[in-house]
Amino acid sequence: MKSDILVDTSAWIAYFNKTDSETGKTVEQILRNGRALLAGIVLTEILQGAKIKTEFDAILESMLALPLLEASLTTWIEAGRISFALRKKGITIPSTDLVIASLALENNCSILTLDPHFQKIPGVKIH
Repeated sequence: MKSDILVDTSAWIAYFNKTDSETGKTVEQILRNGRALLAGIVLTEILQGAKIKTEFDAILESMLALPLLEASLTTWIEAGRISFALRKKGITIPSTDLVIASLALENNCSILTLDPHFQKIPGVKIH
């Protein structure tokens, strides 16, 4: 059985802007296979990029069809723990991506992303 994939904002942007790109095709395949997962912070980031209300509404409707990974207190603590450990090594990663990584680790799923800093987070599987 193939594991589910948390699609990061960078991959969604590639998908929406150029569906025939390599990443766009990968997102399409993940969607067709019913393996795509959504994080609330990713939804927020995607929605803020909408140019007009109809685009906002269309994106929202599409995204709400996906299973949502809910962040719990444990998620937020783990994001802080990861950040603390990485900062001691001189590595700084945006808080949004730390939450995405924590959700992926908690739910044993990989992340589809174009952001290379996810590779610096121990235990995170990149699709």
